[in-house]
Amino acid sequence: MIRQSDYDAVLFDLDGTLLDTAPEFVAAIARLREELGFEPLAAATIRAVVSQGGAAMLRAAFPDWNEADRALLDRFLALYRERIGEATVMFPGVADVLARLERIGTPWGIVTNKPRWLTDPLLEHLRLSRRPRVLVCGDTLARRKPDPDPVVHACRVLGVSPPRTVLVGDDARDVESALAAGAIPVVADWGYSEAGASAWGAPYRAADADALVDLLGLRFIP
Repeated sequence: MIRQSDYDAVLFDLDGTLLDTAPEFVAAIARLREELGFEPLAAATIRAVVSQGGAAMLRAAFPDWNEADRALLDRFLALYRERIGEATVMFPGVADVLARLERIGTPWGIVTNKPRWLTDPLLEHLRLSRRPRVLVCGDTLARRKPDPDPVVHACRVLGVSPPRTVLVGDDARDVESALAAGAIPVVADWGYSEAGASAWGAPYRAADADALVDLLGLRFIP
C-alpha cells in the first residue's frame, strides 16, 4: 500500500486508464477500412494497442502502412473526432477513486500523449474538463511520454515534487515516464496493454479501480 502521507498528488493516463475510449477507435478504424474497401477487423486487434497511439492502431489495421503516409493517419483521427465521446465511458470504479481524492483535497491530473485538439472535446463531452488540476497533453511540451518532462511539468504546475507524486497508467510509456521523473508508477491492469508491472519495472499494480482505492489508502475516506 502507498500511504496517503507518502504522496501529494495523483496523475492519470487518459486512454486505457481513466477512460475506455477503445470502442470509438475501433469504430473509426472500421469506417476507415470500409472507405478503403477492406473487410471488418476484430475489435480486439485494435483495442490491444489503443494506449500506444494512433500510429500503432494504424499499423495493427494496415500492416503495410508507412508512417510517412500522414494522410491516412489524419483521416483516421478525423473520423475519430467526428464522434468523439459518444461511446467513451469511465472505467468501472474510476469515478469513485477521483471522488475520494477530491474529498481529502488531494489534487489529481491527467498526463496523456493524446493531442489537445482531441483531449479537450472528449473531456468536455464527459463533463470532466474542470476537474483535473493539471492537464498535460501530447503536444503541451516538446517531448511526451516516455520522456519524464510531462510528469515533471505536471508536478511543477501542482506545486508538488515528483517523488511524492503517483502516476497511474496502463502502458510501458507511463511507467518509463514516471520512473525517469522520479515519481511513483502504478500499472492499471484494467487497461489495454497486455504486459504489466513485472515487465516494466513498476513497483505497484492494481487489478481494477477498487484495488487502486486500497493501494492508495483511500478505503476509509468518508
